Amino acid sequence: MVVQQCKTRYNETFGGEGEHMSINTSIYVRPSTSSAAYLDWLQMLTGAGLILFMWSHMILVASVNLGAGAMNTLAHFFEATYMAQVGGPLIGATMLFHFVLAARKVPFRAEQQGTIWKHAKMLHHQDTWLWLIQAFTAMVILIMGSIHMWVVLTDLPITAAKSAARIQGGFWLVFYLILLPMVELHVGIGFYRIAVKWGFIKRKERKKFHRFENILTGVFIFIGLITLLRFLFLTT
Repeated sequence: MVVQQCKTRYNETFGGEGEHMSINTSIYVRPSTSSAAYLDWLQMLTGAGLILFMWSHMILVASVNLGAGAMNTLAHFFEATYMAQVGGPLIGATMLFHFVLAARKVPFRAEQQGTIWKHAKMLHHQDTWLWLIQAFTAMVILIMGSIHMWVVLTDLPITAAKSAARIQGGFWLVFYLILLPMVELHVGIGFYRIAVKWGFIKRKERKKFHRFENILTGVFIFIGLITLLRFLFLTT
C-alpha cells in the first residue's frame, strides 16, 4: 500500500491576530497489480456461477408447488446422478472461495466500518449503499447458508416430506424467512453490480436495469414465500 501525504497550510485572521492551522491528509492508494485483476475476474466468475445456482435452486425447490411428487422426482434425479452428493460440497467450496475473494474489499475493523458508513451518508450514492447491503448480506449468508447446506446434505435423500417437516417445526420457518430475503437481495445486487462493473450495462441504462433487477428480486422472494407456505401446509 502506497501512502501519499499532502499537507495544506493556510492562515485565518481573527481580530487582527494571525492563526495558523495545518491539515495533514493521508491518501492510501492500493498498488495496481495483475494479480488483483485476476482475483477480480475470479470473484466475478464465481459470483455469476453462484447467482445462476441460486436462481436454479429456487426454481427446483419451488417445484413442490406443482406437487410433492414433482419435487421428489427432481430430487431423486440429482441424487441418482450424484449431482447432489458431489455438487453440494462443490457449491459450498465455491461460496467460501467467493467470500474470501470478496473479503479483500470488505471493512472488518470498527474504524473502517465507521469510515465507509460516513462516506456512504456523505456521498448519497445509490451504488455505494447497494455495496454496503451486499457486504452485510454476505456475512449473514455465509453463516446461515452453511447451516442450511449442512442440514440438507447430511440428511439425504431430499424429499418434500422432510422439507415440510423441517418447516413445520417452527424454528426453520423463521430461519428461512430471514435467509430468503438475504440471499435474494445479495444475488440481485450482485447481478446488477457485475453488469455495471464489467461494462455489460452502460451508464445511461443503469436506472432501467436496476428497476429490472428490483423486479426480478421481488419475483424470486415472492416465489420463495409461496414455497415456504406450501411446505408449511403440506401434509406429511
